[in-house]
Amino acid sequence: MKQGNKNYIRKGRPIKPVRHDTRQTKTAGGNFVDKLHAYRDLHAHALFSSLGRLVASPFTSIMTITVLAIAISLASGFYILVVNLQQLTGNLETSNQISLFLRDDVSDAHANKLADNIRKNTKVQSVKLITREQGLAEFKTYSSFGAAINALETNPLPIVIQVLPKNSLEDKQGLEDLLENFQRSPEVDFAQVDLQWVERLQSIMAVARLFAILLNLMLGIAVLFVIGNTIRLELHNRHDEVVIAKLVGATNSFIQRPFLYSGFWIGFISGVAAWFIVTVLMLILRQPVEKLSGLYEGGFHLLFLSFTDTLALIFISSVLGVLGSWSVLTYQLRQLKPE
Repeated sequence: MKQGNKNYIRKGRPIKPVRHDTRQTKTAGGNFVDKLHAYRDLHAHALFSSLGRLVASPFTSIMTITVLAIAISLASGFYILVVNLQQLTGNLETSNQISLFLRDDVSDAHANKLADNIRKNTKVQSVKLITREQGLAEFKTYSSFGAAINALETNPLPIVIQVLPKNSLEDKQGLEDLLENFQRSPEVDFAQVDLQWVERLQSIMAVARLFAILLNLMLGIAVLFVIGNTIRLELHNRHDEVVIAKLVGATNSFIQRPFLYSGFWIGFISGVAAWFIVTVLMLILRQPVEKLSGLYEGGFHLLFLSFTDTLALIFISSVLGVLGSWSVLTYQLRQLKPE
């Protein structure tokens, strides 16, 4: 027998030559895709089965979601209140002007040139020039000394330039620097602005923003505890199921998955319900608030939660639901040791 044939005959039986099977590569690639599909199916099953469990116990689910929705709506409601207050201070900012009283020897042409130079300043939002004649006409209109003014031979009022700074309610130091810069101008007799009023308003807004942050933080912690306790009770009710799953070798991640999705659904639905609560309250308050604004000849309009705010509200609520569930599950499953 030839040496080359020994690879083909063993114990008198011919053996087929070994060929490279290209199907192994396809099988490996198929296994990876199949694992992805299986992973997707497991998560989809856990997602919808957890929703089904919430629907199966409507009374308990509604009670929990209602409490969470009220807590989340309080946080988001105070946030939108601060946003509307900031809008109100933005309207008040138009009255926070720097008045530049020019010297008597400054002509109207020189005053216009000075006003144009001030408009080029990047820290200035708008500039209004009030001539002597305009000032005298306004004084006659809004005062009871019209007859006395007519008796004067010359106009005693100076030219006034009203300057509205940018972000004057937020940058007090910038406002002071701008005021000193105007005061050093040779054409300006003196400059006037109520800095104390600005400082008080800044302090009020800072306190409101800080209070909103602390309130949201406290309510967020409360939401975490409520969702965590809800998941803990569900885990207790399904204790036997979890023990059996551990006995057959299920990992903690596999056991946690449906509970985490339950927390997600609770947070998600609570966030949506909170958005509806805040929107309805704002709709109820809109007409009385705008009527009050109209009595003071203002153009104040209530701001609602924007699309970005709404997405952030639902996202944060969902994340709090998952975090509350995960924190409880991590501790409880470590303590649970089946015998």
